[in-house]
Amino acid sequence: MNSVQPSLFSSAQMVDLFAGPGGLDVAAHWLGLSVAGIEWDVDACTTRNAAGLDTRFEDVREFGPDDFPEATVLTGGPPCQTYTVAGGGAGRRALDQVLEFLQRMVNGEDVVKELANLHGDADPRTGLVLEPLRWVLAAHRSEKPYKAIVLEQVPAVLPVWEAYDKVLRGLGYDVDTGILHTEEFGVPQTRRRAILIARLEGDARLPTPTHRRYRKGKPQTDGDQALLPWVSMAQALKRTDEFVVVSNYGTGGVPEARGRRRSDEPSATVTGKIDRNKLYTDGSLSSAPKRFQRHEFGRLQTFPIDYPWSGKHIPQQVGNAIPPRLAVHILAAALGLKFDNADLDRAVEAKWDPHPDKPLVPTTKA
Repeated sequence: MNSVQPSLFSSAQMVDLFAGPGGLDVAAHWLGLSVAGIEWDVDACTTRNAAGLDTRFEDVREFGPDDFPEATVLTGGPPCQTYTVAGGGAGRRALDQVLEFLQRMVNGEDVVKELANLHGDADPRTGLVLEPLRWVLAAHRSEKPYKAIVLEQVPAVLPVWEAYDKVLRGLGYDVDTGILHTEEFGVPQTRRRAILIARLEGDARLPTPTHRRYRKGKPQTDGDQALLPWVSMAQALKRTDEFVVVSNYGTGGVPEARGRRRSDEPSATVTGKIDRNKLYTDGSLSSAPKRFQRHEFGRLQTFPIDYPWSGKHIPQQVGNAIPPRLAVHILAAALGLKFDNADLDRAVEAKWDPHPDKPLVPTTKA
């Protein structure tokens, strides 16, 4: 496998495990942080290369903290397919075993090989949710602990993060875990993520919402007036035409009851099948449907409009990523920083630049 920068050691401030096409990396660049990502999916790496991101096209399990000696921040979003409702559910069935392995790792046992075969029908990706812990423990034992840790996954993984919480507190970290709703941070889609933030110095607190929670059938004006309105698809995509999106997924196993969202509402969760969603623009669901364009996939995730999506399976790349806008809030909270929401608005609308002269989202100490 190859990497953008072939040297083994990196001077990046942040190392991103399972980096994907760059959701956390984009957020880090907006905040002025240098970041190196490890990713083994060839398509995601093709996008990362096109975007100019520092990338190790390798298996996370082949690396450790010593390979990134300058990094003080560890982030990661392990593969979630086996934990999702849409997936086969192997991760959920193996949850108790994963938690058992976690405790064994804390006790100093080497369980890496066993993680690849939790039980007969286990997906090999299931045990990867414990890889960040291996890095944390290795850094701690080398007396170079990370100052901040950010982990994100689907809601089903929250029990694992809660188990991490106990371990990290024993290592001297303050920790906060919970479920965040993306539309509460200005992302034009309803999506939930299980988040862990840990800080070695200072209190760890999940970010406070800046926007209102979306309630089906309720207008943008509804809700806490101290918060900004949630963002609609039409606003994010700068489309003036009215349209209705019919999701690829059925509701309750009934194909005829597929989810529907209007253009003046946030998108439903962006998945790897967003290219199959149908758009009806003439007010009739019986007409020939249209589709979202490629750049619109990323905009619903708050990637820059000119982000250079490349390689194959682009809808899947987009669906797997954490929205950069949400990631800015999470990273800032983990680092004890604050910023002006208007600066983040401008960053989201700006053209992509992997090497800006100055942070697009300036910060101060919280």
